Order: sequence, then structure tokens, then C-alpha cells
Amino acid sequence: METMNGAGRHTGKGLMLLSAFLTATGQLFWKWGLDSWAYLGLGFVCYGLGALLMIRAFALEKLSVAYPLLCTGYMFALGYGHFLLGETLTLSKIAAVLLLGIGVTLTSVERK
Repeated sequence: METMNGAGRHTGKGLMLLSAFLTATGQLFWKWGLDSWAYLGLGFVCYGLGALLMIRAFALEKLSVAYPLLCTGYMFALGYGHFLLGETLTLSKIAAVLLLGIGVTLTSVERK
């Protein structure tokens, strides 16, 4: 199933990670869009592209492998919050993101 339509072994996973990045970026632009229509529009473009990539990823990858990769969006959001919005990065937030990362890794890596 992973090599459907001639795609590489990890193409679906890569598309899902890119989708998570774009949707988190779109949400960041929506936050900034409270003060700027341009950012609001960029947010919709990023979010829409993320949705299209997500649909393609689902076509290339097993649902049980692809869907957990959306959790990486939380990691991107945490980074955006800290580095771009000046939010406090606490030990509990770091631990939560590490646990998410471990969970995503365990669910998306298949051994044959």
C-alpha cells in the first residue's frame, strides 16, 4: 500500500509531516490575522494546502501510520509559541512534546 502510484516507501509519511507543519503554520497566521487580513489569508492558504497534502498522504499510507503523525503539529505549535510569540516553555510542555514524539515514532515505524 505504501508504494501505491509509484510513490516512495515514506512519501505518505513525509506528506503527513508537511501537512502537520502547514496546518500549524496556518493556525499561527490566523492568530496573527486578528490584526492583519493578509495573515488571515495566508493562514487559509497554508491550512488548505495542509488539508490537500493530508488527503494525498491518506491515499499513500495506512491510516494507523499516517494519522498519528498529525500530532507533530503540536510540536510545531509549541515551537511557534515559544520562538515567535514569546510564550514560556515549561518543563511539563517539553515533557509532553517528548512523549508525543515517542508515541508518534512508535506508531509510525513498521517492522516487517
